[in-house]
Amino acid sequence: MYKHSKVLQNDVRPDRPDALFAAKVQELVGGQFGEMTVMMQYLWQGWNCRIPGKYKDMILDIGTEEIGHVEMLVTLMARLLEGAPSETQAEAAAANPALAAVLGGMNVQHAIVTGGAAMPTNSQGVPWNGGYIVASGNLLADFRSNVSAEAQSRLQTARIFQMTDDQGVKDTLRFNLARDTFHQQQWLLGIEQLIEDGFTDGIEDSLRDEEDSEAARTFYSFTEGSAAGEGRWAQGTTLVGDTEIIFAEGVPLADDTCTVPPPDPMLFATYDGSMGPGKPGTAGGAYAQGAENLISKAKDALTGDS
Repeated sequence: MYKHSKVLQNDVRPDRPDALFAAKVQELVGGQFGEMTVMMQYLWQGWNCRIPGKYKDMILDIGTEEIGHVEMLVTLMARLLEGAPSETQAEAAAANPALAAVLGGMNVQHAIVTGGAAMPTNSQGVPWNGGYIVASGNLLADFRSNVSAEAQSRLQTARIFQMTDDQGVKDTLRFNLARDTFHQQQWLLGIEQLIEDGFTDGIEDSLRDEEDSEAARTFYSFTEGSAAGEGRWAQGTTLVGDTEIIFAEGVPLADDTCTVPPPDPMLFATYDGSMGPGKPGTAGGAYAQGAENLISKAKDALTGDS
């Protein structure tokens, strides 16, 4: 259950309306790394977290704060769009080419679609996409994604901060910069806590015993005369496992070539017949293939290594 407070987390009081700047703020709302993304990302991670207590509560606390950040920016944009466009502004623009250029930068959807309000889109009008969020159920992988999301969000806020001289807007953005700074640290400290609590060694290495041990410690270079070998990533010991890193020329490691099977004749792909006829992708063919796979698995289970 969520409860809504009518009081914003921080003041959002621009000195004056600015439709052009509102068009830029849209990126901070509905862009790939905007507040809508981190809000949904953290809430989804929190709702799906399988560890009751401090981890779940921390994730949901930050996600809930991000709901407030979306509301803050939406409110800021409504105030930036106040009175735009208007007959008075149109008359002023007609007599002032500079002002006309500024007004010409307004996102027209703010006037046409929302009646002078924010939208769940990026600065180019592309709708926010649920595919932007990461919520894998693995807290280490998710926390690393969260650090990146906060860093990208802060970077974009810093860039937009320099595009206005409105001190009221800058006060709002100063608060957002500060929260993005601390949220990066919260997720990094969360990773430290995961390591301390024994959930991870700091690297996502599920099924580590199954991986190719040499490939897991080799830097492959595909550039002639590459200087990449001078970096820490290509020498010394691995971060986990304490094994020596190998710097090697990138060469084929397998005898396999990149040939693909002949195409399904019903798909009409261009084919010269050199590999024989392709398997028809009919329902009957798919059923037969599935039955063949099932029988093969059953035989393997019954006979084992024998």
